[in-house]
Amino acid sequence: MVARMWKAAPKLSLTDEQRDTLQRWVRGQSTPQSVVTRCRIILLAAEGVSNNEVAKTLGVNRVTVILWRKRFVAAGPAGLTVIARGRGRPRSISPRRVQQIVNTTLQTKPKGATHWSCRTMAKRQSVSAATVQRIWDAHGLQPHRVRNFKLSRDPQFVEKLTDVVGLYVNPPDKALVVCVDEKSQIQALDRTQPGLPMKHGRCGTMTHDYKRHGTTSLFAALNVLEGKVITDCFARHRHQEFLKFLRRLDREFPLDLDLHVILDNYGTHKHTAVQQWLVKHPRFKLHFIPTSASWLNLIERWFAKLTDKQLRRGIFHSVPDLVSAIKAFAKTTNADPVPFVWTASVESIMEKINRCRAIYETAH
Repeated sequence: MVARMWKAAPKLSLTDEQRDTLQRWVRGQSTPQSVVTRCRIILLAAEGVSNNEVAKTLGVNRVTVILWRKRFVAAGPAGLTVIARGRGRPRSISPRRVQQIVNTTLQTKPKGATHWSCRTMAKRQSVSAATVQRIWDAHGLQPHRVRNFKLSRDPQFVEKLTDVVGLYVNPPDKALVVCVDEKSQIQALDRTQPGLPMKHGRCGTMTHDYKRHGTTSLFAALNVLEGKVITDCFARHRHQEFLKFLRRLDREFPLDLDLHVILDNYGTHKHTAVQQWLVKHPRFKLHFIPTSASWLNLIERWFAKLTDKQLRRGIFHSVPDLVSAIKAFAKTTNADPVPFVWTASVESIMEKINRCRAIYETAH
């Protein structure tokens, strides 16, 4: 048998710019591995390495080496990123079938459930769960997720919105803007067993069940200018407690400044006794946000931080423990306050609300 002799391939000639481009693609973390392999083929060929040695070094076929050498000679580095038409794995599912899966996801529900999962949809359409997942990703579909919303039906929505946003973006002279609200019925929860601390390779643990040790109601006021908060905890949530908190604010802030108080429409805020007290303290000027628009009150952002960083994972053996934890968080916040800066205009908010209302009314 006569051994087949291969003609040695000529050494490839690269410009400095082409070499730099190929080396940069090889080092790039986002470069597809197929392109990295083609770049290495050209770089080795430029060093005079034979096609057989290049194929052996990179673990590819000799025909592959010859193919990409020709592509590079014809089109330069750009030719290494182009896949010839008809190459690659053919589609296993038709566009019509893809649209059918999308329509089924959007317009129907499975029996005995509120939404589709990859597996239930795959079983329904006789495809793999991975196929369903790829189609959902491509079309931005997430049946397992839902976002909360509520459109305010307050007849004075625009007037109240304009009033409150105006206080945020253009506060009056010789006055302070204060956001006030209550976080009622905060539970002092203790765990039935001690949890385990976080360590390398494992997050911290806590039991799913708990013991209740009572509740407290938190009254809080956020100084919009400085980002500092004033807090008080009471056993009950009535107009009497709200009046006590207003008296606390009256003592805390300089008497020569008006206080523009932003708050919601809870009944205690409009109680007759409260109205009578306000008449005797004219520097307090109340601004009520629209109904179902708690997002307009910046104190809610501080409540969210309190819940996330102190309450949700806290362990409290008594109500005094809970109150101490809340006061400690407020003290830490006030030691290094970061004001919440309101940036949305009335026009942008109304545009979004009108768009949501149009979608809501069309869907119903």
